[in-house]
Amino acid sequence: MIRLTTPDPARFEPWAACVRDFADGPMDGSGYFGGSIPEPTPEEFARYLELRLAEGDTSIPPAPVRVHCSYRWIIDETWEAGGPLLGFLAVRHHLTGFLLAQGGHIGYSVRPSARRRGVAGAALAVGLTEAAELGIDPVLVCCAGTNEASRRTIERNGGVYESSIAEHRRYWFGQGPWPQEPDAQGAPGR
Repeated sequence: MIRLTTPDPARFEPWAACVRDFADGPMDGSGYFGGSIPEPTPEEFARYLELRLAEGDTSIPPAPVRVHCSYRWIIDETWEAGGPLLGFLAVRHHLTGFLLAQGGHIGYSVRPSARRRGVAGAALAVGLTEAAELGIDPVLVCCAGTNEASRRTIERNGGVYESSIAEHRRYWFGQGPWPQEPDAQGAPGR
């Protein structure tokens, strides 16, 4: 049973192990961008928690070129017994031009050692429920055109393909009309 949880300040070791498992690969949904995977130190963990939790706090205006975002950790039933952090998922509350073109409302990634076990599909399903609870409808989820595993995950969860922009496939969940314009300000790359 896959669940999403808020990043936990008491779980540095599972976070560090997950970050190390990604090596230099992308960590979509973690809040780290463009190959900026951190050194998994206690100081970076504290910084990570502060920044990610602040972005989810809708009482605080988002930083320039950012949107409110609920960052979640992907976990399973072994979590309470010390099980691993399986990956990351982010629910972005609004769409900038970049997010509308190729980022989407939901971004996620599963650590390499937990892939091919249905974790991504189950996490996306829970993320879609969380997006609905936030009033986000329709929901956009994107993936790189070369990422067959993510394409299959999105399609199995009911995503409807709309188009590809900058080599990213764009899928919608929910009723249209599908937005054609961003609903938040932002800069390229965020």
